[in-house]
Amino acid sequence: MTSDAPADPPAERRRRSSGRITLADVAKAAGVSPITASRALRRDRGVGEALVAKVQAAADALGYVPDPAARALASSRSSHVAVLVPLLTNRLFVDLLEAVQSVLLPAGYQSLIGVTHYDTHEEELLLRSYMAHRPAGLIVTGFERSEAGSRLVASSGLPCVHVMETSTAPGVFCVGFSQHDAGYAITEHLVSRGRKRIAFVGAQLDARVLQRAEGYRRCLRDAGLHDPQLEWLDPRRSSIALGGELFATVLAARPDVDAIFFCNDDIAQGGLLAALRLGVRVPEQVAVAGFNDLEGSDQMLPPLTTVRTPRAQIGAQAAAMLLSLMRGESGVPHNVDVGYELVARGSS
Repeated sequence: MTSDAPADPPAERRRRSSGRITLADVAKAAGVSPITASRALRRDRGVGEALVAKVQAAADALGYVPDPAARALASSRSSHVAVLVPLLTNRLFVDLLEAVQSVLLPAGYQSLIGVTHYDTHEEELLLRSYMAHRPAGLIVTGFERSEAGSRLVASSGLPCVHVMETSTAPGVFCVGFSQHDAGYAITEHLVSRGRKRIAFVGAQLDARVLQRAEGYRRCLRDAGLHDPQLEWLDPRRSSIALGGELFATVLAARPDVDAIFFCNDDIAQGGLLAALRLGVRVPEQVAVAGFNDLEGSDQMLPPLTTVRTPRAQIGAQAAAMLLSLMRGESGVPHNVDVGYELVARGSS
């Protein structure tokens, strides 16, 4: 019995009808099979460098652009990695993303960037959406997420690397540093300068801010200086304007404060600007310290004492770790602590 269904048109006719250069076109130009061309463009380990260069040259000459959806369906592998960060208005995460991209892109992976706005429900929605694209791996910020979000990550079976924090939990891969220890270190610096009434000003109140606050408390308890009344925790988003407002609030409520540890550099910068407006001498009357060493902190009057966090290094190492996991390599370290640096400047 014969079928009335039309036969599939040849690749050349399909290309002419759609105007799209296909993998078959690249293979023909390079003189190899489509399967070999596909493996060469993916840079599979079994394909020699000379053949990779030949196929890539043919693809470049033809202007071939791979279809990531088709590739994922054909190979059960995706060329996308989902990267979730809290904000893009904070230079901290921009630096991290640029470093991630610098490692993933040459390896053939694109980043699906999601912004959670420090909202676990929003992160959960992003995870559900990105899972539909069948990413090859995940990079997520920290460990604080909804129960459903945690289940999505765990049940996906995807390689996942957590950034900005560390953990020794079994099966967890992470690159970061101890926010708690860094908060302790900057507070200890203020204590070493003879400050006895040290306030903590926190905004946004995400998990990492609260870890810094706990480091602050522990240091002051160790020094016998802890006063719970010297903490200002504000859920609003960290900003220069908020820093100026909170600096004035702290001094109005407690004129005896002789140092303020701001949880992030932007609100610390706002505090220094408010000090100039109010005629408060820094550091003679009040020492000021921040966190993250954001752009402009070294240009403040006086320059801001802070904790320098290696976010570019974190991004690059997290991306390299994820690449190793996606390739199925053995011996990948679970917990990489990149440390931090105390930067003492004129504000303390």
